[in-house]
Amino acid sequence: MPLPVPPPLLFLDVDGPLIPFGSPTPYPVHPLPPGLPGATVNPLLARVDPGHGARLAALPCEPVWATTWLDEANECLAPLLGLAPLPVVVWPEPSEAEERDVRAGLHWKIRSLTAWAAGRPFAWVDDELTDRDGEWVAAHHPGPALLHRVDPRTGLTGRDFAALGAWLRHHGPERTLG
Repeated sequence: MPLPVPPPLLFLDVDGPLIPFGSPTPYPVHPLPPGLPGATVNPLLARVDPGHGARLAALPCEPVWATTWLDEANECLAPLLGLAPLPVVVWPEPSEAEERDVRAGLHWKIRSLTAWAAGRPFAWVDDELTDRDGEWVAAHHPGPALLHRVDPRTGLTGRDFAALGAWLRHHGPERTLG
């Protein structure tokens, strides 16, 4: 009997992709639900488009928080987006190898995310990705990977969701292992 293949992972950063910053023009703000955890201490939560939740939920993937927000992403953002709590990548203390990577121009998250994926297809959405990161992942991750850079001034757009959806469907769970 064929074994089902799990869907690709979607590693999701918060600052930049979901909370845009750095634009010289004002950002749209969205009403926050009453009692939302973190709403009184983080005024940037109003920049999160709650419609992104449905768009993320519609993607054929397993989303994972890949952010320094850690569990706060599930406390503040998941309810705002209408998402169930997601798995969270917990970042280890920096190692010598990771410090060398950063000095070489690689993203500090790269080793943890490829280890988490363990060969599984993944898309990584972040605002700090470079071509060097893509080259490293291609050389060190045996499965398909999409490193999708989001402009932090705009955050995720319809164009980003379309690109992610196409890639995730192409590498999705309709495949089986014998």
